[in-house]
Amino acid sequence: MKPTYLSQEGFDRLSEELRDLKTRGRRDVALKIDEARSHGDLSENAEYEAAKEAQAMLEKRIAELEHALSSARVLDEKNLDNSKVYILSTVTAKNRKTGKSMRYTMVSAQEADFEQNKISVDSPIGAAFMGKVVGEVVAVKVPAGTIEFEILNIER
Repeated sequence: MKPTYLSQEGFDRLSEELRDLKTRGRRDVALKIDEARSHGDLSENAEYEAAKEAQAMLEKRIAELEHALSSARVLDEKNLDNSKVYILSTVTAKNRKTGKSMRYTMVSAQEADFEQNKISVDSPIGAAFMGKVVGEVVAVKVPAGTIEFEILNIER
């Protein structure tokens, strides 16, 4: 089983989400199914079908979280090297075409949140940055073509 590398914050957030889905989430879906069942004929009951689909999606998410947490390795940022880009590194990189600098924190897919500038190490940009050092130029293939980034800074 491939390990899932997480920050302590990410591990805690996923654990809380799992607890919530197993308690409140399952209870809410069960109530929706019971309510839909009370409307009679299940063969033509769209509300019942929607509730069963919601239940399936909930159970899928629970299974994903359980898998991620069972294979989780919580990383201590103090023990990581700042000379190269690794998971939990915060990287400042400049787009060489536009001259715009961006700051990304490298995280696992489970912690990725583009709005918070947390990108997955498995994404095209994240994968290209891994192992690179300050001053290195990285070419990243994206759907719109190839973008070149220069690594300006690496921190934790």
